[in-house]
Amino acid sequence: MTLAEDNGPERGGDDLLAAEYVLGVLAADERQIASRRIDTETAFARLVDAWEAHFAPIAAAYAAVEPPASVKVAIDRRLFASTASTSPAPGGGLWTSLAFWRGLAAAAIAALAVYVALPYVNPPVTPPETRLVASLAADNSPVKYFAVYDAARHEVGLSLVSGERGAGKDFELWMIEGKNAPVSMGVIPAGQTARMAVSPAVQQKLAQGAVLAVSLEPAGGSPTGQPTGPVVAAGDLKGI
Repeated sequence: MTLAEDNGPERGGDDLLAAEYVLGVLAADERQIASRRIDTETAFARLVDAWEAHFAPIAAAYAAVEPPASVKVAIDRRLFASTASTSPAPGGGLWTSLAFWRGLAAAAIAALAVYVALPYVNPPVTPPETRLVASLAADNSPVKYFAVYDAARHEVGLSLVSGERGAGKDFELWMIEGKNAPVSMGVIPAGQTARMAVSPAVQQKLAQGAVLAVSLEPAGGSPTGQPTGPVVAAGDLKGI
């Protein structure tokens, strides 16, 4: 099987399932199943906890953004404007005022809407739709990578989950578009984490959801411009 053909769903068992749960990239039914397993399976719950700790440093790469003052004004107006102009019915008191309860219900609904919208009020510097993620793994290979493509920064961030390249060897990252020949994105720097710049020619293809793959090559990378060693990890890029 060629590298371009080896682009099926990524595999990696519960470890990758836990990572995808933490990232929020699972389908709704898969997320429900994973959530139930967290409540009933101690080992799986520990995997989820470990991935939450592992991904925590990613948030540090994005600076906090102060929401504009107009946001609070709009929220206050939505929550309190209608109730401020409504007085309780004579003699009935506040608890028998239909207008009061209507206003309270509206405020509760608005508060729920604000709660749901909070992640969008204070977004990261890079909007979510400009980031794609991939869990890279392969059958019979101990090598696992987690990859994040940041379109705004024109780079791929890589986190080595497990596996080693060995003496005199390097991992090389490839982009695969359909059945086309793999395109080298460069040798992956040694270490647990790495950032790799993405050339303009590759950026558009990655944004469309190409496959990322890692091959084991001689030190310095493939001498032919195409993979010469085994594919040790691969996976599809998905939107967060």
